[in-house]
Amino acid sequence: MASRLFRSVLAQSYKTATVRVPLCAQIGIRANYSTEKEHLAQFPGAKAAYTEKLEVLQPDVLNGIPIYRVMDRDGKVFDLSHEPSIDTEELQHMYKSMTMLNTMDKILYESQRQGRISFYMTNYGEEATHIGSAAALKSDDLVYGQYREAGVLMYRGFGLDQFMNQCYGNSDDGGKGKQMPVHYGSSEHSFVTISSPLATQLPQAVGSAYAFKRAQNGNVVICYFGEGAASEGDAHAAFNFSATLECPIIFFCRNNGYAISTPVCEQYRGDGIAVRGPAYGMSTIRVDGNDVLAVYNACKTAREIAITENRPVLIEAMTYRIGHHSTSDDSSAYRSVDEVKYWDQKDHPITRFYQYLLSKGAWSEAQEKEWKNESKKKVLEAFAKAEKKLKPNWKEMFTEVYDEMPKDLRKQMEEMEKHVEMYKDQYPLKNYVK
Repeated sequence: MASRLFRSVLAQSYKTATVRVPLCAQIGIRANYSTEKEHLAQFPGAKAAYTEKLEVLQPDVLNGIPIYRVMDRDGKVFDLSHEPSIDTEELQHMYKSMTMLNTMDKILYESQRQGRISFYMTNYGEEATHIGSAAALKSDDLVYGQYREAGVLMYRGFGLDQFMNQCYGNSDDGGKGKQMPVHYGSSEHSFVTISSPLATQLPQAVGSAYAFKRAQNGNVVICYFGEGAASEGDAHAAFNFSATLECPIIFFCRNNGYAISTPVCEQYRGDGIAVRGPAYGMSTIRVDGNDVLAVYNACKTAREIAITENRPVLIEAMTYRIGHHSTSDDSSAYRSVDEVKYWDQKDHPITRFYQYLLSKGAWSEAQEKEWKNESKKKVLEAFAKAEKKLKPNWKEMFTEVYDEMPKDLRKQMEEMEKHVEMYKDQYPLKNYVK
């Protein structure tokens, strides 16, 4: 019911916006156009009205696509008809996933600073985009992440041990140490392994969605990316393929304000990423990415459209990256401390959701204190175990890349074996599985 109501209200808001101020332009005499079929141009490339007035479409960045929200910053719901029906146990699971992710980020970020792991990326400020979207999907809907979606895996049950093993690249890491830290993947949790090159996951996700359409398996694909990745050619190809092939896919853009050090004002000049959806023929929703309930409603609705109508949906979640881009970045070089402090203290998604849960009686201050201690203890235990484990056998770098190892790769491995045997006293082989 809430999903249908949300779609109705969303459609009405777009209709109103089109009459008052179109999504990307102000067309003052639009009402004078005849939309009767016999008066429309019948060009193969466009079915549109004629006009006898020369008009230049101007980008409207001051009054753009509205941002859907459910709660205010204090966790108070604006319209109870838009409050999703989520039971207390599920609400608590969502909150625990958000806060556990935050705790894990703090510990692993510090561990990198101490030289214990090589690299890390935090998710500070974007927790609601992960958990709100994950909760709205089926557990076997396929996920293509970019690199800042660890919360989706955490919500689906990817364990702390698995996170830690991957970041340490030890012998229990599912990727056998072949990937950089935070490049997670899990077939068990329908999460495609992350790859570093930007936006390559977008056309791949469309291919999977097209396969789902042909298989009619009742699943959708969700593909996460940032507003910076939307500038890549792969993004445009993916949008167009998904629309023309009519694929059940949700494109989820995390617009967090910065593509590493590039602010949005240097990334694009239009009305964000959402405005590109209609241009490619996609249903589009812009949502407050710091409002976990709004993200949940948006993804629930998007999934319904993708499944029932076999059409792609673009979601632009407006949020803010509170942390540095990664441990290789120092964001103080391109943004002020006051700017970061504002979002951390005034509009943090975890704080907003916490206030909502308190008002519902679904959480308490006593539970919060107990959970903080418990979650920190769990993260530290997993961290300590992962750090003590041996690294994979060095031969793993040659295996499980090809189904059958090519001759040149086998030759390299044999040469490496001879080298290691000759200089074994120069390598810390005791730290590796034999």
